[in-house]
Amino acid sequence: MAMDKGKLQEEASLARFCKIILGWDYFRLLQSSNKKSKDAAASSLKEVKNSYKDVDEYLATFEPLLFEEVKAQIVQRKDEEEVTDWKLRLVIECNEADGFHLAALTFDADEEESISQNDLLLLSKEEFKDGSKKLPTTYAFALVEHRQKTLLRLRMYLVGEFTQVNPDVEKNSERLIRMQALVTSSANEVEKRLYSIKICSLSTIAREYVALRSVGSLPFKNLILSAAERGSDSKDRAWKISGSLHDHLKENLNKSQQEAIDAGLSRKPFVLIQGPPGTGKTQTILGLLSAILHATPGRVQSKVGMITVTRRPELSMEEKYKHWGRASPWLMGVNPRDLITPIDGDDGFFPTTGNELKPEVVNSNRKYRIRVLVCAPSNSALDEIVFRLLKTGLRDENVHTYTPKIVRIGLKPHHSVEAVSMDYLVNRKRDLADDKQKQGSTGRDIDSIRAAVLDEAVIVFSTLSFSGSSVLTKMNSGFDVVIIDEAAQAVEPATLVPLASGCKQVFLIGDPVQLPATVISPIAEKFGYGTSLFQRFQRAGYPVKMLKTQYRMHPEIRSFPSKEFYNEALEDGSHVMQQTSRRWHKYRCFGPFCFFDIHEGKESQPSGSGSWVNMDEIEFVLVMYHKLITMYPELKSSSQFAIISPYRHQVKLLQERFQDTFGVESKKLVDIGTIDGFQGREKDVVIFSCVRANKDRGIGFVSDFRRMNVGITRAKSSVLVVGSASTLRNDEHWNSLVESAEKRDCFFKVSKPYASYFNDEYLESVESVVEDTMDANEIAENENDVASNMAGVADGGDMADGDGDDDGGAADD
Repeated sequence: MAMDKGKLQEEASLARFCKIILGWDYFRLLQSSNKKSKDAAASSLKEVKNSYKDVDEYLATFEPLLFEEVKAQIVQRKDEEEVTDWKLRLVIECNEADGFHLAALTFDADEEESISQNDLLLLSKEEFKDGSKKLPTTYAFALVEHRQKTLLRLRMYLVGEFTQVNPDVEKNSERLIRMQALVTSSANEVEKRLYSIKICSLSTIAREYVALRSVGSLPFKNLILSAAERGSDSKDRAWKISGSLHDHLKENLNKSQQEAIDAGLSRKPFVLIQGPPGTGKTQTILGLLSAILHATPGRVQSKVGMITVTRRPELSMEEKYKHWGRASPWLMGVNPRDLITPIDGDDGFFPTTGNELKPEVVNSNRKYRIRVLVCAPSNSALDEIVFRLLKTGLRDENVHTYTPKIVRIGLKPHHSVEAVSMDYLVNRKRDLADDKQKQGSTGRDIDSIRAAVLDEAVIVFSTLSFSGSSVLTKMNSGFDVVIIDEAAQAVEPATLVPLASGCKQVFLIGDPVQLPATVISPIAEKFGYGTSLFQRFQRAGYPVKMLKTQYRMHPEIRSFPSKEFYNEALEDGSHVMQQTSRRWHKYRCFGPFCFFDIHEGKESQPSGSGSWVNMDEIEFVLVMYHKLITMYPELKSSSQFAIISPYRHQVKLLQERFQDTFGVESKKLVDIGTIDGFQGREKDVVIFSCVRANKDRGIGFVSDFRRMNVGITRAKSSVLVVGSASTLRNDEHWNSLVESAEKRDCFFKVSKPYASYFNDEYLESVESVVEDTMDANEIAENENDVASNMAGVADGGDMADGDGDDDGGAADD
């Protein structure tokens, strides 16, 4: 019954979402991007607060901001793509249901542009070109409900137009009346023709909206609204792990990582774990999974199979035996669960040694099946965890290494984790079913095979958005625990999507002082829509466990971000200095942390672009890179060397210049990308091009300290920052960085000609003795490790081929 109620609520939320958006006027949206219209829209919005008194106040804040984001996505698609490829379609039929018009239009399977469920289309009676002075008279939005071989089934709302986020306030619209007459008439084919263009996909934001509207029915409703811990009997709720597993985690994890896992075992409904760069966040997640999957309630003594009675008068031994006999008859005989257990194993209820979809007998005392959903905002962040789990496995209560049955659902799985993707597992299971069918067994359809794969999985991996797909929402059973990685990189409605599974515990793992969530709407951003649930909880004073020991960066790199962003809480792992010291550190200008002041540099903005470039910085970066790889050939590898910048256009020009200089092999020599595309990744040496250089224009989104933090913490041994000191000093955090470089004698003023900057005489003047922290043999060994290490398995490193496919995290300003 609860399931039906939830489904009805979901359908009602989706209907409201569609009604509002499909009632919008496309051209009115385009016109509303001017400042006057933005100001008018902003006057009715509310800023995101730390806590809310009730669901109504919560929805009154977030719902209008979400719709502002939808508007921005619609307009952005128009601005970026300039879509004018109209497709001529014929209206085959049109029905009415629940206030919507459900139309079927012709579709050619050979069409170049892909059209999928939840795509937003613009339909028009007349074809028109962009920039045309004469606008069409009969047009409307339509949402793709279903795509068949030759038909598109669309949902339209043709009753009235909306100018506000309120389905009770609509006005008559002549264009919609004309469209309604067209799609419902029994006219001939010529009169029932329509042109269409695809605007954007609404799949992700529609799921976020449904999750937002369901907040009132979530088990953690009050906690989400108040963002405050209530008095709890955590001692009674606490779960425990075996002594051997506890000892193993203690030996292999540092103190702050252990504290994070202990917080999870306390069974607090929400556990927040902050993972600064290089602090072993993924390793902590794997430790958490081992502990969660093999924990038992503290009141259960699993070794003797008895349940202790708490908070009750002591019973006599005779009464105890009677009590146990009535409550647990199998203690005196056979466990009824054993009677239905398959003879060849536990059917996926306990850990297995592989993902071959064959139940195995496992020596385990665990009598509780915990199911875990692991989510992340992006495919690459998700696959990093899957890859690491497949590579290192988990530990059971006896500290045996094993790989639990897992499935990765969603689109675009990295090739290194494809063997546990839903499509791959379904195909394998279908092949097995087909073989059995030949022997007389009955086959199963795709949905039932998917359900079987999910039911067998102990851990399911999904992006936040895909966790709201029908693949998961149709599951018979939900999840006990939800773990969300990179939780500070997701808007709050996105974080709510996986919580609809009715879980008992949520882990939010991320870092609010690294990259924020991507928000397209400047208005929504201004009112705090980009604030993550993690960040809102932290601001409200909710306790956060921070991982404090970093294993990635040379101490000289760690020094500044620790002081500036983490209240000097970061400390170095025991061997970080030795592991990150390199031969090129003998020159101060190639040391662990350097700032090069290109004081003669000038920024420029290519016509028609919102991005910025700095040709002087590009020239200097090229010279510095060439000098480094000439002196230290082991750095000629994109797995070790990166050049990053906040601006896409600067990245594009850098890529072009490097290809002109080094040929088509340049991508193998150096990895060039945006800072946003590098979150969660690491390289041995990183050159950071800041771009902005002016007297009075400011530094745009370079001033976002979170982007700055990510940029300077990607490097393991050397981060070389290139920028205009005078421009950057106008920002508080950048001024601190420049001052830090000056105090440490690693600030270098650069003058033209750049080509001769790193001459022999200059290098002699900046030569210094490398600290005697290790002997020459150790340095050589480290450099050999650098040359061979692809950084794929290091925590936060590049996975497999490190293609960084999440480049587009933030828009240029």
